Amino acid sequence: MSVHEAAAAQRPADPAVIVNGLRRAYGDRTVIQGLDLRIERGEFVALLGESGCGKTTLLRALAGLDPIQGGRIIVPKRPAVVFQEHRLLPWDSLWRNVALGLDGPDARARAAAALAEVGLGDRLDDWPRNLSGGQAQRVALARALVQQPQLLLLDEPFAALDALTRIRMHALVRELVATHRPGVLLVTHDVDEAIALADRILVMRGGRIAFAHRAHRDGLVARGDLLAELGVLAAHAPA
Repeated sequence: MSVHEAAAAQRPADPAVIVNGLRRAYGDRTVIQGLDLRIERGEFVALLGESGCGKTTLLRALAGLDPIQGGRIIVPKRPAVVFQEHRLLPWDSLWRNVALGLDGPDARARAAAALAEVGLGDRLDDWPRNLSGGQAQRVALARALVQQPQLLLLDEPFAALDALTRIRMHALVRELVATHRPGVLLVTHDVDEAIALADRILVMRGGRIAFAHRAHRDGLVARGDLLAELGVLAAHAPA
């Protein structure tokens, strides 16, 4: 029996994610089979793998957006998701986009504080059409973090940005995660992005986690190991 448990009553010391024996299939095609995963509170995990290996399927299952056919998922009650597309509502101001789903008279104030955190505190009443791609993704981050989530799911949120904007967004994400301390799962195809951001880097293959690498200061060694696991380099070849 498939189970997706919302762990609203988790103790502070509990992990942000527990996955045991996860199975997800589309018709006769099994995408995830027997996958186990644990992400601690405050831990930043990056997930790499070839296209079609199930990375986004796993993220959507953790977000409660996709059903599963077997196994167990335990996550906080309201994980926050940032997708590759910012998905802002064009007919609403920036603060209303950030406050989407908030209740109470302090919604504007909370949205304003979140926008200030991402460097857009002076744009509350502006419109999405007036933003650059990087600014729109900053608003998407503010919308996710205003909920004070215990789990933040990032589905290639910087893939469409130019190189300099991506570097700035990486620095911003590191700062925001250090401040808010959610568990984080980043799905990416970019090995260098994973090395720059993550505490732990996973490679997904064959519907399971095939490789795990704890981030360390020697990024060149990590990069070579990861590229070898992804089939880009021969094992232990220099990056």
